[in-house]
Amino acid sequence: MVCTRLRRLAALGAALLAAVLLLSGCISGQQAGAGGAGAAGAQYSGQVEWWTINVQKNYSAYVNRLISTYQSAHPGVKIKWVDVPGQDITTKLLAAIAGNKVPDAVNFTSFTTGLFASNMTDLSQFFSPQDLSAYAPALASPLKDQSGRQIAIPWYNGGAGLGIYRRSVLTKAGFDPAKPPTSWDAALALAQKVKDTTGGYGTNVMAYSFTMQSEGVQLISPDRKKAAFNTPQAAAILAKYKKFLTSGAIAPGVLGKDPRSYAQNLSNKLIAFLPSATSTDLIGLQKNSPDVYADSVIGPAVTGPAGTQLLTGQQVFGIPAASQHKAAAAQWLKFVTSATNELTFCKITSIYPSALATLQDPYFTNITGNTPADQARKVLVQTFPKIVDASLGSSNDENLRDLFDEQVRAYMTGSKTATQALTDAAAQWNSALAKTT
Repeated sequence: MVCTRLRRLAALGAALLAAVLLLSGCISGQQAGAGGAGAAGAQYSGQVEWWTINVQKNYSAYVNRLISTYQSAHPGVKIKWVDVPGQDITTKLLAAIAGNKVPDAVNFTSFTTGLFASNMTDLSQFFSPQDLSAYAPALASPLKDQSGRQIAIPWYNGGAGLGIYRRSVLTKAGFDPAKPPTSWDAALALAQKVKDTTGGYGTNVMAYSFTMQSEGVQLISPDRKKAAFNTPQAAAILAKYKKFLTSGAIAPGVLGKDPRSYAQNLSNKLIAFLPSATSTDLIGLQKNSPDVYADSVIGPAVTGPAGTQLLTGQQVFGIPAASQHKAAAAQWLKFVTSATNELTFCKITSIYPSALATLQDPYFTNITGNTPADQARKVLVQTFPKIVDASLGSSNDENLRDLFDEQVRAYMTGSKTATQALTDAAAQWNSALAKTT
């Protein structure tokens, strides 16, 4: 069921806002101020009902100050803030759309833009090209539908990935902390060295959908109507990962369905490194395995040939098409995502910006210390210009990824050939995509 499957993405994104406290800096959105022109002759007045995801519990003081400041400067506008639990946002928004009682501005994830696209306003009516240019193109461009409508604007994200390496184990395999692997092939070679020199598992990566994207495989057609991954290139990548799985360089627990419960992981010291982890993974180590955390060397996540850092989702804002206060909602969103307000936000939590210019603030440029968390913050700032939103733009990205990953498991366990697994996954994708076009 679409709603059920997508709740996990919303909850994950919301949890990120509260979880990444140790690593990053702030987010910045629009450079535009609270005022300014939107649609010609528009009246920026009325009540704006604004939905966020899981912000109220920890950040109500910050948000209430935003609202108070804005309403003082715009006496004709009242902001009605509604905070929605992450697991409920998709169901609640779909119900609001169906009942034609929508919020005027709503926070959702980039992985659900395809689901809501047809019911969202084209924001280019209210955000000028200059307004939109303040956002990193790699973050804003995926928030367009197939016809080029800007259905959302970026708000915040968790930054690019990280490489986390256990120094005490990897030095036995000739690992140079100053030169961590930069490609998937180099990471797999390092994993094999760990296996050969220590007898232990190297890592637990697998050629699932995000890895395939990072390796340079196009998953979906440009019109988002068909699978695009059933290629010799993808088959060869699957064969490559199976080789390292068979040798023991990749730990067998990676074939489990939940990465949070892999049998072999960094926390239990049964693997040596993660070449593409998240800041949340590092925080988990610090909390649950402080000895592993202290032993960790941090580098950028490995990438494919293009060198891009895939962003596994971002928090965004949209304005439902049925809103009666679109112009006022747009002006409010510009205020919320202004550089000044986002910099303030980042000083009470750790998220990453949607505007490259924000990274020029000393809050980002003057990072001191050399703990794993400090190293991670520096890496995330350095890699920010290379991030690309990995969203597919379908009506149910998570379902498609699950279908793909299950076929990868079928191949890795010997149930299918690589060609058959890809063919079956493509057929499943095409069937699912046909139901939404």
